[in-house]
Amino acid sequence: MKFFLLQVVADSLQKAGESAAGTGKELSMLDLLMKGGWIMIPLLLLSLIAVYVFVERWMAIKKASQIDENFMNIIRDHIVTGNVTAARSLAKNTNNPVARIIDKGLQRIGKPIEAIEKSMENVGKLEVYKLEKNTGALSVISGIAPMFGFLGTIVGMVQLFMKINITNEYNLAIISGGIYTKMVTSAVGLIIGLMAYVAYNYLNSQINKTVNKMESASAEFIDTLYQPTH
Repeated sequence: MKFFLLQVVADSLQKAGESAAGTGKELSMLDLLMKGGWIMIPLLLLSLIAVYVFVERWMAIKKASQIDENFMNIIRDHIVTGNVTAARSLAKNTNNPVARIIDKGLQRIGKPIEAIEKSMENVGKLEVYKLEKNTGALSVISGIAPMFGFLGTIVGMVQLFMKINITNEYNLAIISGGIYTKMVTSAVGLIIGLMAYVAYNYLNSQINKTVNKMESASAEFIDTLYQPTH
C-alpha cells in the first residue's frame, strides 16, 4: 500500500510538471492557498491572532523598557538630601514599571528594609505579569498550528483514497486535490507554528531585559537607603 501511494504521488507530480510546462500556467500564491480547503480557515485565524498578540505585546514591552538613564540618579539625590516628597512626585509622574516599583519603596520608607524589599518585590511580580499578558497565546499557537497542518494531511489523504475508491483509477485530475490539501496545509501550519515560536521567544527575551532593569533599579534603591541623609 505504501509503495502504491508513493507511486501515485510520484506519477501525479510528474504529470503536474508536464502539464504546467505544456500550458505555461503557474498557480498564484492565493490560488495555491485556496487548494488547502477548509483547514486554511483556522490556520488563517491562528495567524491573525499571532500577529495581533505579537504587535500589541511588542509595543507594550517597548514602552515599558524606555527608562530615563538619569531617573535613579535623581531619586538617589532626593533620598540622600531627605527630600522624599520630591522623589515620590517624580516616581508618580513617570509611567514605567521601574518608577512604580520605586514609588512603592518610597511609600514604605521608615519601615524595616525587609518590609520595603517585600513590597517592591510584590509590585515587581505584578509588573512582570502585565508584561507577559497574552504571550502564552503565541506558545499555544506554535504547537497548535502544525497540528492543524497535520490534520490537513489526513484530510487530503482521505480525499485521495475516497476518490480512488469511487473511480477505481488514479489520474492527476482525481488525486491532485488531495495532494494539494496535504502539502499546502502542512507547509502553512509549520510556517505559522515556526513564526509564533520565534515571536514568543523574542518577546520573552525583551521581557527579561526589562525585568533586569527593574531588579537593578530595586537593588540600587535599597543600597541608597543605607546611605546617610544630609
